Amino acid sequence: MAFEEAKERLRGSIAPVITPFHEDERIDFEKFKELINWQIASGSHGISVTGTSGEPSSMSIEERIHVMETACKTVNKRVPFIPGTGSTNHQETLHMTKAAQEMGADAAMVIVPYYNKPNQHALYKHFKAIADSVDIPIILYNIPGRTAINLEAVTIARLAEDCPNIIGVKESNKDFEHVNQVLLKCGRDFNLYSGIEVLCYPMLAIGGAGHISATANVAPREVAAIYNHWAKGEVERAQDLHYHLMPLNDVLFRDTNPAPVKAALGMMGKIKPILRKPLDVPSEAIQLEIKDVLLDYQLITEDVEI
Repeated sequence: MAFEEAKERLRGSIAPVITPFHEDERIDFEKFKELINWQIASGSHGISVTGTSGEPSSMSIEERIHVMETACKTVNKRVPFIPGTGSTNHQETLHMTKAAQEMGADAAMVIVPYYNKPNQHALYKHFKAIADSVDIPIILYNIPGRTAINLEAVTIARLAEDCPNIIGVKESNKDFEHVNQVLLKCGRDFNLYSGIEVLCYPMLAIGGAGHISATANVAPREVAAIYNHWAKGEVERAQDLHYHLMPLNDVLFRDTNPAPVKAALGMMGKIKPILRKPLDVPSEAIQLEIKDVLLDYQLITEDVEI
């Protein structure tokens, strides 16, 4: 019953908050807490950290857990908290997922292991072991562009059947036939979240539970409003926002996420636009594009420097 309740509670725009750094690449925890508070004040329905937008692969396990704990305390149960706990290493994933449960997270988001390219049976065994190790809800995270392997709908359905606490999946997958198959095979009460910005609205239309969109870092109120309007039956208003946000979505993926997002937040005065190596800020040409789009959305003023 607790997991069924979680399916209802963990809906809407779950903001995948970036990890801000100082110039020496130390984590800027004060800015991090400010970003989380801004997200909640702006209407985001949940907070996620240490997912793709949070640059987890550039952090040590100890740093990731420190970031998770800081976020959990800052959120303080105001909205659901769903940290990303996945890794290419099975034992690390177990460790971080158990840590998420111990600190009081509402769920854990576990990415398909990257670089290893496990087959579907191996993925099943990996995720089942993670789910069996904890009593909190698990949201699978399928992002083939980063992992080089797709978590197939039949595998997701098998996991959902065998693991009651696997309640949903974040699909950063442009294959819209695949995401339809996920709900067909898993049941329409399975929580499907869009991780592709341009599919946030379409996934709601087929029965999705919400979205975990990098664009929420820059425009949290508008990204949350897509879900709010849809939930109220205000379909045209949700559609209007979908199309309104498309230019912003587009420019925020001119380079590898979260580089454009951090550049945008830097222009908005929210953070210093610093990424840990091997990532870096976008080229000057892309930053000029970002500035032009932010000006169009009235998120910055003309005098902002890049």
